[in-house]
Amino acid sequence: MRIPLRRVAGVLAALALTIAGVLTGPTAAQAATPAWPTLSGGTSGPNVASAQFLLRHHGGTLTVDGAFTAGTTTAVRTFQAANGLTADGVVGSLTWARLVVTLDAGANNNAVRALQTALNKYGYGLTVDGAWGAATTNAVTSFKTARGLTGGATVGATTWQWLLGDGGGGGTYALVIGRSVLPRTEYDDPHHDYPAIDLPTNSGVTTYAITAGTVGHAGGGCGYGIGITADDGTYYLYCHLSSRAVADGARVVAGQVIGYTGSTGNSTGPHLHLEVRVGGANRCPQNLLLALYDGSAVPAPATLPSTGCTY
Repeated sequence: MRIPLRRVAGVLAALALTIAGVLTGPTAAQAATPAWPTLSGGTSGPNVASAQFLLRHHGGTLTVDGAFTAGTTTAVRTFQAANGLTADGVVGSLTWARLVVTLDAGANNNAVRALQTALNKYGYGLTVDGAWGAATTNAVTSFKTARGLTGGATVGATTWQWLLGDGGGGGTYALVIGRSVLPRTEYDDPHHDYPAIDLPTNSGVTTYAITAGTVGHAGGGCGYGIGITADDGTYYLYCHLSSRAVADGARVVAGQVIGYTGSTGNSTGPHLHLEVRVGGANRCPQNLLLALYDGSAVPAPATLPSTGCTY
């Protein structure tokens, strides 16, 4: 059977396009858009600061410090009630959708400060002054181009979702227990024989995921324990819980309830034992927890010391 040359040419052309698609792979624009982060009382970091700036842009009265304390919870509830949302004080996808605004070059307001704060998670080093000038345009263009986002330098809802939902190396962290549970002085106490920390509490105190990651259960002398392998590979071990609130293998985000403090396992009284391991080696958690308590810049786990926090 003789096949017409035109048909052969068509088949070859189609095959060439298919091969090209395989070789080039999906574009950045085809990658899944990250989920909006969930922020609530006790969380801390640049995403919280961006939310605070956006709340101020909409008329809220609150301090922008990157720490989700009672004042931020009140401002969120006020905003939610004014926008027909459930006033639960938690910034989730529905609240973010109302908070973010479309921005273009030349804008000068608190929403631009929120944008600049979010961009700085990715190392752009912008001055957070609320004035969208050339440096902000360059940062937005660079960020969007790297992810295949369209629409020029305009920052709309999709760009906001990428900025806030992606880790970008800045990350979002939360204190492991509520800020009101213990005074700051408890967060710099040394551990008795290896890098870790014991936080004295009553039994049944709500315990939170320090950052996003995957849950694994731990046992033995740890009692009811939970290990979280963070997205950057850092391992966080919680011990002596009275109960767990998440299943093995579950995906958690910063500030999510994972369990309740207790005195199970090898324990002399109710407390939360926390370890931070980088590459299998224990690091001192104290500086990390102090930064979260203060709402200041969170040190990278790999920079935490491996000595100096024992007695």
